Amino acid sequence: MTARRQVITVLGSTGSIGVSTLDVLSRHPDQYSVYALTANRHVDQLLEQCEKFQPEVAVVGTPESALLLQKSLRSKGLKTEVLYGEKALCQVAASEKCDAVMAAIVGAAGLAPALAAARAGKKVMLANKEALVMSGQLFIDAVINHDATLLPIDSEHNAIFQCLPFSHKRFPHQHGVSKVLLTASGGPFLHRPVDTLDSVTPEQAIAHPKWVMGRKISVDSATMMNKGLEVIEAHWLFGIPASQIEVVIHPQSVIHSMVSYIDGSVIAQLGNPDMRIPIAHALAYPDRMTSGVTPLDLTRIGTLQFESPDFVRFPCLKLAYEALETGGATPAILNAANEVAVQAFLDERISFRRIDYVVANVLDKVMTESAVTTIDSVLMHDRAARTVATDLILQ
Repeated sequence: MTARRQVITVLGSTGSIGVSTLDVLSRHPDQYSVYALTANRHVDQLLEQCEKFQPEVAVVGTPESALLLQKSLRSKGLKTEVLYGEKALCQVAASEKCDAVMAAIVGAAGLAPALAAARAGKKVMLANKEALVMSGQLFIDAVINHDATLLPIDSEHNAIFQCLPFSHKRFPHQHGVSKVLLTASGGPFLHRPVDTLDSVTPEQAIAHPKWVMGRKISVDSATMMNKGLEVIEAHWLFGIPASQIEVVIHPQSVIHSMVSYIDGSVIAQLGNPDMRIPIAHALAYPDRMTSGVTPLDLTRIGTLQFESPDFVRFPCLKLAYEALETGGATPAILNAANEVAVQAFLDERISFRRIDYVVANVLDKVMTESAVTTIDSVLMHDRAARTVATDLILQ
């Protein structure tokens, strides 16, 4: 008997993760179908995706975009229903018609639909690290209480997931794991003189040496805030304390992360720097399937280098560790301040080194609760941090 195809909702289908997800899905049409695709602004690209994958629903950001997409779909004879807004995102993420959700909306905007998918008991493939950074235990409780499956898509966390004991993905430090090692490329400014960083341009900051990513996450890689957010994400994903999460700079980006065991063993996951590998792993889990990625040829790599991060060069990484240690809503405040600061940098309203200044000052100015117990509390702190960050940028 032929197995039923797994039905997928892709949140953020026009972003880099969404595009890679659809590429993997297109290679296995007998195993997967698409229920819903979503995009905020890129209506033309979403239209092309709807033509190819013919989802039942498409979601965009505004009513104007919805009307435009609906007219274009009907002119091509397609029956895809078009919705808009956050409520619609949550609706398609929690729909009984889909089995799994690729949560790939960038930033705080991805929290509500990812949480909706978890509360609906879906297989949640989490590419939106901000959801866990912001809501922490709240998100994990939703996964546990609603019997959802949470699979990490960030290459580093997916690598850790693959290196952990199969039956001990949560709290692995209780089962022989001494620490996890998150690798980082170091971004485009790893060896640039620190005193020249204030003059870098957005174009230079988004020119990542190894990965093809969106503008915001590319800047986060350049500041290493991305790695800081991943430290917080690893804490919640695996229940590992901050003291057992180590960041290691590895410019070749061949080892995607490692797990160190108490017996002295270190297990690493290697692969070419292509997000289709973790995407294919999560889609097929616990099995494996082809991803379309060229196999790794170790003989052509030659040398693998490693070094410790410098907090003077990368102060955002230190701020993230401190936010995790402080707890409560502090990681949500960190994330919100960073999103505002990075956008201001991309808009050329502040300099590159002003990013960490804004984040540090927002953390000092915004009061936080000791624990985050509701989504409203998370969003309240998020809004407060954005207001303070915006005011600082205008000064």
